[in-house]
Amino acid sequence: MSVTVRFCGAAHTVTGSCYLVRTDRGQFLIDCGLFQGQKTLKELNYGDFPFRPEDIDAVLLTHAHIDHSGLLPKLVRMGFDGKIFATRGTIDLCSWMLPDAGNIQEQEVLALNRRNIARGRDEVSPIYTQADAIASLQYFQAVPYETWTDIIPGVRARYWNAGHLLGSASIEIEFADQGADGAPLRLLASGDVGPDAKLLQPDPKAPEGFDYVISEATYGDRIREPTTPELRRSRLAGEVRDAASAKGALLIPAFAVERTQELIVDLVGLMEKGEIPAAPVFLDSPLAIHATEVFRAHTESLDGGSDVGRLLSSPHLRFTETVDESKAIAKLTGFHIIIAASGMCDAGRIRHHLKRWLWNNRATVLLVGYQANGTLGRFLQDGVKAVRIQGEEIKVAARIRMIDDYSGHADGAEIARWIAARRPIARGLFLSHGEEAAIAALAERVAERIVPAAKVFSPLLDDVYELTQAVPTPLDVARRRRLAPEAVTRLDWHNDMSGLLLDIHARIEQAADDRARGVIIRRLKRALEE
Repeated sequence: MSVTVRFCGAAHTVTGSCYLVRTDRGQFLIDCGLFQGQKTLKELNYGDFPFRPEDIDAVLLTHAHIDHSGLLPKLVRMGFDGKIFATRGTIDLCSWMLPDAGNIQEQEVLALNRRNIARGRDEVSPIYTQADAIASLQYFQAVPYETWTDIIPGVRARYWNAGHLLGSASIEIEFADQGADGAPLRLLASGDVGPDAKLLQPDPKAPEGFDYVISEATYGDRIREPTTPELRRSRLAGEVRDAASAKGALLIPAFAVERTQELIVDLVGLMEKGEIPAAPVFLDSPLAIHATEVFRAHTESLDGGSDVGRLLSSPHLRFTETVDESKAIAKLTGFHIIIAASGMCDAGRIRHHLKRWLWNNRATVLLVGYQANGTLGRFLQDGVKAVRIQGEEIKVAARIRMIDDYSGHADGAEIARWIAARRPIARGLFLSHGEEAAIAALAERVAERIVPAAKVFSPLLDDVYELTQAVPTPLDVARRRRLAPEAVTRLDWHNDMSGLLLDIHARIEQAADDRARGVIIRRLKRALEE
């Protein structure tokens, strides 16, 4: 039996996680995620899959985050008719997250088409609709942790808690008779691996002894300061007190699932102890509200148990589910906290709050998670002086702060230890789900110390490897690449255009008078005519 793996996503990027595994007896996907970040990457969501959906027999889903699950409704709509294997926690979260993603896509395309009609451009269709997402839920099948499940003939899988998110898993896969001397070929897909001492989740678990490991590398180039629950809350308290002293809004662009619930638990706990000023905490995200209900229903599986459930029901917490309730927040003055998705500021209600507050030096924006290359959150993190939101230029006068204690990902040292605990890794370690610098740093960290350098691989998007040889054999796929490698790793022309427009506006505003502004404009015109 031939076994190949194609890296259809998360290759030198942290989004779009998707690995196609083919055997002589069938084929399945590990994840089927949405691409996020620069527009060149996001355009892949609208194109054809690099495989025929109707030929896929099953999907093994590591967890519910949209960059891992977000294209499942499109997969079903395009002809997939198999099973989507996931833990119960993942299924419960996806039952809210996927319809929410479909609704967001419908609303964003509706707004885009209004602009396209005004500009004389063609209308576009959403990647999938809310109805598509709801229809895809019937294909999910729950699997327990640490129990073997048959996937296709000759292939079975076992899920292990990855400590990243409610229901998250690393997936152990065995291919019968394809290893050395007729033993099973063993592969482990890490999914996203949680950090040490993560709030709400246990430490990640997985067995040892594999032919292949596919490991995430999101924070492969980062080493965090050591933290404890007390240090984490202390750092958060400091940020909140500083924001409160400015007497404006504290905006927290939060990932709706898990990160939001962790923040609520700590914020409410700090208020109850008097360590930060009591203030309303607006949870302004329908998805985050529903996800919080899921967490309440799963408190028995969370670290903290019943106390977590109590904190998630605090009177300090205000749910703003409707659009009118969200708009009403803008009428508030004085210190208040707004937690809204998306966590990378790329969509959702957080963009409206940023538009309302970014120009105001009384406001604070607290980034609490990974900001992918090309996202609005990444530009704010990098210290830009102005941004464009919904076609408008907004000056950045608010304080932009970053706290890394709530990350759902292991850092470089932690993921290296996780890889070391999986040894022996007989044939190959694939590093994926990370930007170029992160993958390179993690490869340097593990090569020779943990895994021989010759067995460490950093696949590019759409690379294919044959896995039944003594070493993984790359197959020629140059003609099948959807994007050139540099288009995945670098900012695209859309980002360059936005930056150029902001630079032009800044230069014109800084000019001494109208005559100087006219000189700049004439030079730009001449440059365009060359």
